[in-house]
Amino acid sequence: MSFGVFGMNEAKKVDKADKVRKAIFITIRKDSSRLTDKAVRDMYGSKVMEMIIKRAKLAKCFDEIIVCTTTRDVDDEIEQISLKMGVKAFRGSLKDKLERWNGAAKEYDIDYIVTFDGDDLFCEPKLLDKGAEQIESRGLDFIEAPQGLICGAFTYAFTAKALSKVCEIKDTDDTEMMWTYFKDTGLFKTGVLEDVDPIYFNDRIRCTLDYPEDYEFFSKVFEHFDAKDNDVGLDIIAEWLNDNPEVAKINIGRQQEFLENQKKRTHLELKEA
Repeated sequence: MSFGVFGMNEAKKVDKADKVRKAIFITIRKDSSRLTDKAVRDMYGSKVMEMIIKRAKLAKCFDEIIVCTTTRDVDDEIEQISLKMGVKAFRGSLKDKLERWNGAAKEYDIDYIVTFDGDDLFCEPKLLDKGAEQIESRGLDFIEAPQGLICGAFTYAFTAKALSKVCEIKDTDDTEMMWTYFKDTGLFKTGVLEDVDPIYFNDRIRCTLDYPEDYEFFSKVFEHFDAKDNDVGLDIIAEWLNDNPEVAKINIGRQQEFLENQKKRTHLELKEA
């Protein structure tokens, strides 16, 4: 945990009469290398991204849900689906996820952000709310998922102020693995999500859509729960998977490859002082 001066001295001052604005940023684009067009694939009668938006709408602590996609023509459909589903859309850089988020935060005047990856179909709304509550109440700049949490249950929460600072100091547009700019610079006050029910900790469950095996896994879970609205809590899903480990085994073999790919893509490049 880092306790840099930024979080203590440079955090945005909000007048008590002003209401801070919190948003879920759903990061998604249409094309994908390992699972073609996964964002618009059918998932139990809806498109994957429609299921993602339905899930995000179950969270209670947010002023906005903003789909963050790219300016490419191929992602026109992403914006169209977002608007049809009644949420905002922001279009920015293809490669630079940090700049895309920064642009969305400025466009919609957001103070606190909780991210929701567009392939985490069972990201838990209760944990999204905890992230929104804790990033403010604990006075942090950045919150990450605790070690051992189910993959896909929660990603990050951070302040727009910290995000803007990160965009000033980074020296690359390759920011897919963005967490290192918050955690490893010593500039920010960081922490992990706290007060998380033990049911959400399980390294034998993988809930992110990246490979064909993941698609098979999600399809079986949606079918079992008849989850047309994607409103079954991850705690309930996890309990069922504990009792039916053969379903969790469908895609868990991909987890190590997934983690190794993330490690290879993580790098910290800063501008010279």
